[in-house]
Amino acid sequence: MPNIKVFSGSSHPDLAQKVVDRLGIELGRVVAKKFSNLETNVEIGESVRGEDVYIVQSGSGEINDNLMELLIMINACKIASASRVTAVIPCFPYARQDKKDKSRAPISAKLVANMLSVAGADHIITMDLHASQIQGFFDIPVDNLYAEPAVLKWIKENIPEWRNCIIVSPDAGGAKRVTSIADRLNVDFALIHKERKKANEVAAMVLVGDVKDRVAILVDDMADTCGTICHAADKLLEAGATKVYAILTHGIFSGPAISRINNACFEAVVVTNSIPQDRHMKECSKIQVIDVSMMFAEAVRRTHNGESVSYLFSNVPY
Repeated sequence: MPNIKVFSGSSHPDLAQKVVDRLGIELGRVVAKKFSNLETNVEIGESVRGEDVYIVQSGSGEINDNLMELLIMINACKIASASRVTAVIPCFPYARQDKKDKSRAPISAKLVANMLSVAGADHIITMDLHASQIQGFFDIPVDNLYAEPAVLKWIKENIPEWRNCIIVSPDAGGAKRVTSIADRLNVDFALIHKERKKANEVAAMVLVGDVKDRVAILVDDMADTCGTICHAADKLLEAGATKVYAILTHGIFSGPAISRINNACFEAVVVTNSIPQDRHMKECSKIQVIDVSMMFAEAVRRTHNGESVSYLFSNVPY
């Protein structure tokens, strides 16, 4: 593939390596370090003049540092005469702050969109945005890939009794995602209505749907402290579900998340590798990972060659 360079930020070098391996090219040379006053310093180690540049950086770990590093890398490539700079952001940072839900609340996702545009990004590739309207915060093209095809594949290969399962959304916001998966598997879906007192704390939960004597599969776009999905799993078992699986696109797992999963009644908690999961897998045997690097690699290849990316919305590119 001529005229293409893929660089990795420091948040998820493993995913970037898998992407370039699939594309059959080398990872671009870049050194990102911090000065003693903690300012981020980036040195791009090869020419990018006239190249189509892709920078892989996920919104995980030290989110603010990684976001700043991404902005600096985009800007460095742009002012070094790269013809196009695409930011590949598997997990979009600040995606949950996407609306003004109370007085004087910021819409930080829009601020991040502005920062990426001002830094010089020409195109964004991300996966399972918390709210798809975030695409409208940008004035540049955004490809929001879905983990759904990979999730369907995982369900069919790893849950023997999947024809008798029920897909459950742990909140009303994920209803659309859940109905889409249930339709494609031709099974029923249920939904849990929750009321929050404040962020990261759930007050009450009501199950809408019948899960008795069925395998329940909880599907959500991200799990942070895991309070919601652990609550939901207990609720499903109380309602007569035989087994409970959880499938989440972005496994953030901060704070007490891992200990909650260890104490919960899940058969498996399945996440994609949009965020590095090696440490989480060591601490919790229930966590399993779906590799989505081939989705990003194929999206990069198709974007570079000017082909349609919409094939990836319903197929896994194996």
